Amino acid sequence: MKDYIRSVFDVVAESPFLPLEAHAKKGVLAVEKLNEAMEAYCTGDKALVDELTAEIDKLEHEADIIKQKIRAGVPASVKLPVDKKDLLSFLKQQDSIADFAQASAYWMTLRPGKNLPEEIKEGFLDLTAAALKTVDMYDEVIDELYKLLVTSFSKEEVKETLSLVPEVEKLEHEVDVQETALLKLIFEKEEIIGGAGVCHLVGLVSRIGSIADKSANSADRMRTMILRR
Repeated sequence: MKDYIRSVFDVVAESPFLPLEAHAKKGVLAVEKLNEAMEAYCTGDKALVDELTAEIDKLEHEADIIKQKIRAGVPASVKLPVDKKDLLSFLKQQDSIADFAQASAYWMTLRPGKNLPEEIKEGFLDLTAAALKTVDMYDEVIDELYKLLVTSFSKEEVKETLSLVPEVEKLEHEVDVQETALLKLIFEKEEIIGGAGVCHLVGLVSRIGSIADKSANSADRMRTMILRR
């Protein structure tokens, strides 16, 4: 038992769980910046959209650096309390959160949004806010991971952590519903927006929605990692 406790604290102090948390925070920050960028996009502030896109790009790059360090460190780690393959699968999904925040921001820079119908602007603001809400709930799940480690995966902490996963999935489903409604509205406004405009907005909806998808996928992979340890 002493050896197990020591190994858990070694993992906390060195790798890969604290870097995993730091990696998650980069994704959260990227989505927060995306939410700001969407507000700027809808008001036609291209300079601010470009500025925030650069900040998101930097956060995504920093997340990639942490990801590579985690991957490089896992093979050398000893007595991990979870399966290494499960951990790396979890990391891959988590990394996609920042990736899709970056992709969404880049997509906004391709065409202006100032002259879009107000209903569509409101739909995008709501969708991005909902995606951020999903990511924030996922962030709460990640915060629980450290507690699991320091308590050696106590039954109570495991139960509390796993109870949050369905909340992420619920929020992701709500994003799906908003996606469908927004897509319907976009196609209804095709005569105003134009064919190229519809294509662009559909791509933007997909990329923003994927942020919530990946948050739910990451939470699910974390649940699998914990249950199969």
